[in-house]
Amino acid sequence: MAILAYIAVAGPLGLSIAVVLRWKRGLYALGHGGVWLALTLAGIRYRVAGREHVPPAAVIFCSNHESNVDPPVLFRALHRQLHILYKAELHKFPIMGIVFDVGGFVPIERSDREKAMASIARGAESIRAGNSFLIFPEGTRSRTGELLPFKKGGFIMAIQAQAPIVPVAVQGGRAAMRKGSAFVRPVRVSVRIGAPIPTAGLTLDDRDDLIERVRAAVDQLRRQGTLWDAQV
Repeated sequence: MAILAYIAVAGPLGLSIAVVLRWKRGLYALGHGGVWLALTLAGIRYRVAGREHVPPAAVIFCSNHESNVDPPVLFRALHRQLHILYKAELHKFPIMGIVFDVGGFVPIERSDREKAMASIARGAESIRAGNSFLIFPEGTRSRTGELLPFKKGGFIMAIQAQAPIVPVAVQGGRAAMRKGSAFVRPVRVSVRIGAPIPTAGLTLDDRDDLIERVRAAVDQLRRQGTLWDAQV
């Protein structure tokens, strides 16, 4: 109930601040407050290692994806104004699409190549303007915890922007929501951030090699285990 009340009040207020006053920071501040409240009430705790690897310039965070808990945890853990390249289907949800537009998120229409490439170009332009992005290149949640094949869109965006890619491994959220259940269980999530992988000087011909490098880096971080393994 507390989360619903927060959304009912903070959602319209945040949109008013962002749209009328053109103050995107206000919308992000409210977003972080809502996510913090939701995670806290759900008993979801997280730890982060490797923040020192994140450069001050705009980057593309590239993460594996195991659960519905991953996006809100990473939204809180990685950056104060994290932009997201997301599935266009989510834009259809009431209010969510408007909030995403104001926040500078970029929807990608995977079934339409022309529209997808236009979205990727828009994302690259946003990165060049100084905005950092989060991508889930697997395209969907892994049911086993093993990495799925990486899709190319986010890497094309990184090359177009000539921005570094920061590998991220998130673990521990899978137990939060069991299949067919809307109940969120308390979990402890681990976020490992790796060293950035540069794209300066790369062309689109290099995208497959770049994907392999980043995927190997994410997998290596994932295989280190969680940050809670030896702690209570």
